[in-house]
Amino acid sequence: MGLTFFLNSIFLGVGLAMDAFSVSVANGLNEPKMRKRKIGLIALVFGGFQGAMPMLGWVCVHYFIKYFNQFEKFVPYIGFALLLYIGGKMIWESVRSRDGEDDKKSEKLGWGDLIVQGVATSIDALSVGFTIEQYSAGAAFVASVIIAAVTLVICVGGVYIGREFGNKFSKHAQILGGLILIGIGIEILLSHLI
Repeated sequence: MGLTFFLNSIFLGVGLAMDAFSVSVANGLNEPKMRKRKIGLIALVFGGFQGAMPMLGWVCVHYFIKYFNQFEKFVPYIGFALLLYIGGKMIWESVRSRDGEDDKKSEKLGWGDLIVQGVATSIDALSVGFTIEQYSAGAAFVASVIIAAVTLVICVGGVYIGREFGNKFSKHAQILGGLILIGIGIEILLSHLI
């Protein structure tokens, strides 16, 4: 494992983290008064999923290749559906809260939503297992840890950016966050179809 290996892993992490970064910004927009502990939790969940998926992909390539090839074609559709669901839910709750319903409920990101976001933004990283299939198990693990660390740092920055804009544009921030998630889902689907 030389310098090239570490640089490749970092750049791979940055590329994979872009969806998670955008969702982190949306979460910050949705909850502008989010505490540091929750910001860290979001980053840990996204980083954990981004790191686990390439390793899972590597395992699939080495042990379950015939099953993974059949599943791979559904990955973009699953990511699209999950992000469409979360984004639509954010928009719905924002519109509903404007009609006089409970604002507190619509502001908070729950565990279930966070897990769905983590899966949706990292599921495409399963296919990274194909790009690192020539690595040994140890090297694949190190690459996955680097990807997780890069994602964690990027997502912390994303939530802070979203919080800043959420504080300034709180009336429309939740709708914007939902639209961002739906846009990411559409981009994942279109990049697969085109």
